Amino acid sequence: MPDIKNITSLVKKDFEATNQVILDQLHSDVALVNQIGHYIVASGGKRLRPLLVLMVANALDYEGDQHHKTAAIIEFIHTATLLHDDVVDESDRRRGRDTANALFGNAASVLVGDFLYSRSFQMMVELDKMQIMQILANTTNQIAEGEVLQLMHCNDPDATEADYYKVIRYKTAILFAAACQLGAIIAGRNELADELHDFGLHLGLAFQLMDDALDYTADSEELGKNVGDDLAEGKPTLPLIYARMNSDKAGEDLIRQCIKNGGIEHLEEIQQLINKSGAIDYTLKKAEEEVKIAKNKLEKMPANSFTEALTELAELAIKRSH
Repeated sequence: MPDIKNITSLVKKDFEATNQVILDQLHSDVALVNQIGHYIVASGGKRLRPLLVLMVANALDYEGDQHHKTAAIIEFIHTATLLHDDVVDESDRRRGRDTANALFGNAASVLVGDFLYSRSFQMMVELDKMQIMQILANTTNQIAEGEVLQLMHCNDPDATEADYYKVIRYKTAILFAAACQLGAIIAGRNELADELHDFGLHLGLAFQLMDDALDYTADSEELGKNVGDDLAEGKPTLPLIYARMNSDKAGEDLIRQCIKNGGIEHLEEIQQLINKSGAIDYTLKKAEEEVKIAKNKLEKMPANSFTEALTELAELAIKRSH
């Protein structure tokens, strides 16, 4: 089975350099910005998005250092979305720890999220590449649209599979896509940028599909957040949508009620309906299809250990327990 530690070890020095950029750029004269920024950046996580920038750049034999700042920008954008997400979702746990909003309050979390967004754009200007600015400006805009789309579909018992895919494409997959695309652009390999964008996009879709399956099947401690969070928030993710469409009338009515009202008082019953309907198997099958598409997008990449690691990352997306 692919191992994330083995994969990240390939770019150990690049990761260290990227982390130093992150720490340097987190600095602010405002103490609370420093406190919250360091708290959430140091809270663990897989760092997949900056890893993708570094892996792609190395796979294409890039020898400069702009991929470190680019990877840090991607991480800042992602971290800003987490800060805002947790406020919108009223989450109290992430990565096994209290969320920033639970510790510091909603207002502070939103404002520090804004600081990270604006700092990422300051860093983009320093790269002095209009193409990178354009991609990341479009990406952050689409992420915001994805957040609004998700909000629109929260507590919507009629949300469809197509609605769900549009949300996760904008909210999650588009930043994976940008990370891979920018790795190619930094390396001066624009002819591969579209293929790598698509690799990242389908990898991101697979990653989110797996996350949404784990929300109903994983152990809370291993997952790092509360199982059933999506149900509590009334989010119609694919397992719930599929179960709603493939349950008897009583089951469908219960699922619709739970999506509409939120809460986890019926979590055990919902999990039973999800399992009985085959919703988890269906979601995993969809994730596997996305991984297959993603891996095919690497066909034009040079054969080396970094390209092999990108393939392993795609496989890891659906072979994880958290």
